[in-house]
Amino acid sequence: MAQPNPLTTPPPGADTQIVPGHTEHTEAHTGAFPPFESSGFLAQLIWLALAFGLLYYLMDKIALPRIQSILHARSERLRADLDQAQAMKAEADAAGVAFETALRDAQGKARDIAQTTRNALAAEAEVKRKALEAELNAKIAAAEATIRTRTEAAMGNVRAIAGEAASAIVERLTGQAPERASLDRALDATAH
Repeated sequence: MAQPNPLTTPPPGADTQIVPGHTEHTEAHTGAFPPFESSGFLAQLIWLALAFGLLYYLMDKIALPRIQSILHARSERLRADLDQAQAMKAEADAAGVAFETALRDAQGKARDIAQTTRNALAAEAEVKRKALEAELNAKIAAAEATIRTRTEAAMGNVRAIAGEAASAIVERLTGQAPERASLDRALDATAH
């Protein structure tokens, strides 16, 4: 004998009743499937037409206008965004051109400043070089004058020394000192 199923069998003393003689419904249905029965076919067509008409009306008056307004708003927003993007692109292009122009101007000014500075430094160096050159020329002229003076002084001493030596030689050879005038004539003749 089969054991009772604890899930389907109520516990003793439960407030449930088992209906005796309950059997499964095994009678065969007679007739066609209800939607295909010809007796209710006209009523079904009317309800179909009413439901379709109601659905068409709701779609035409409620759903489609909402969808159309959403699509219109979206296209307007896209057009506005595209216009704004075009305007920003134009601004960016203008800013790029302005930047390039400013950069060229700045480079030109920098070249001008560098050239001006170079010219000023070259002029300053030229002035310093000329001043130094003039100072060196003055020192060279002073040195040449000093050399000339000392040379002339030395030559004057040579003449005196030569005169004394010639006088001593003549005196030694002849035994008498030569005259000063004849000695000066002889020195003048040998100097030229």
